[in-house]
Amino acid sequence: MAALRSTVARLLGRTTPTPSAPTPPLVGFVVHGAGGVHPASAHVRVTGRMTALAASGAARVAQVDPVRWADGFDTAHLDVLLVQRDAFPLAALDAALARAAREGTRVVAEVDDDFFTPEARARLAQAEYDPDRLAAVDRVVRSADAVVVSTEPLRRVLAAEGVDAVVVPNGVQPGLWDADADGVRARDTGGTRRVLYMGSATHGGDLDLLRPVFAEATDDDGRPVRLEVVGVTGDDATWFDRLPLPGDATHYPDFVAFLRAHAGRWSAGVAPLTGDRFNDAKSDLKFLEYTMLGLPFVGSDRPSYRGADRHGGLLAGDDPAAWQEALRTAFREADDRVARARRYVVTERTVGADQPGERAWRAALGLS
Repeated sequence: MAALRSTVARLLGRTTPTPSAPTPPLVGFVVHGAGGVHPASAHVRVTGRMTALAASGAARVAQVDPVRWADGFDTAHLDVLLVQRDAFPLAALDAALARAAREGTRVVAEVDDDFFTPEARARLAQAEYDPDRLAAVDRVVRSADAVVVSTEPLRRVLAAEGVDAVVVPNGVQPGLWDADADGVRARDTGGTRRVLYMGSATHGGDLDLLRPVFAEATDDDGRPVRLEVVGVTGDDATWFDRLPLPGDATHYPDFVAFLRAHAGRWSAGVAPLTGDRFNDAKSDLKFLEYTMLGLPFVGSDRPSYRGADRHGGLLAGDDPAAWQEALRTAFREADDRVARARRYVVTERTVGADQPGERAWRAALGLS
């Protein structure tokens, strides 16, 4: 009887080895979503890299149904199993880890937020994370053969928990950001300048930092500067404007396309962060995204964005006057600062390129 076809055999990328070439290893990954529709974190941290890995021919890759693989209904032998965050259900983890041990499958945990300090767990519990989801992250991380994190502060959080981890910074996926950034910044019409703040609907407290900044913000010519929000919060207010997202733009590639289509309306991008341990472990993804939109970056002077100022970004403390001055500098020096930032992102922060972060990611998978 013909063997049942494994669900994992639906590969994102396929290679056709020559008759004498060995079959590339099979890397399975577990993320939320399916059929190419995933949360933004999965696109940024996992699926983009998996697509590039498959295209390189170094491995075959496929999304794995975690319960089917844990139960043995999916019979494919995986050389590597990468699990992002809490994507592996807690109830199936023991069986999956036992199977991995029997079959010599390397288990890699991927986390890009602080799920471990008491402050962070309390914050997550107040959001969408129930105890089983938090326990699943903890179990995977403590059982994995290798752990990948997005920032050095997050690596230190795990080190305090007795877990070694390797830092693989976020990168941009070339297929999403190939448009030329030159000339897409806001055309100077002499009217109000718009500044973009975009993100998920968990940044309401960070948004509040900007209220006094934009209460009286002007550029060097005295023109008013207005904040425009995409996502971030479900609340409305009179001190900022909202650019609504179309329904299909919740999918990350569509979200990126939406931002690119509107990039010409903004003169800068901002990224405020309140000072707490959860935020301190976050990455500089907004710096990368604003850069690829052709927008000069102004962010909070927090651990997440330190270093961006070496590559054209601007950092400000919590003082509204410091933010206003940084915005005026961003407007004046936009061309130079975006060019510097873009060179850095393209040469050092691009998914799939021969760069230190990408080499570290492959090494964590055991592929180098």
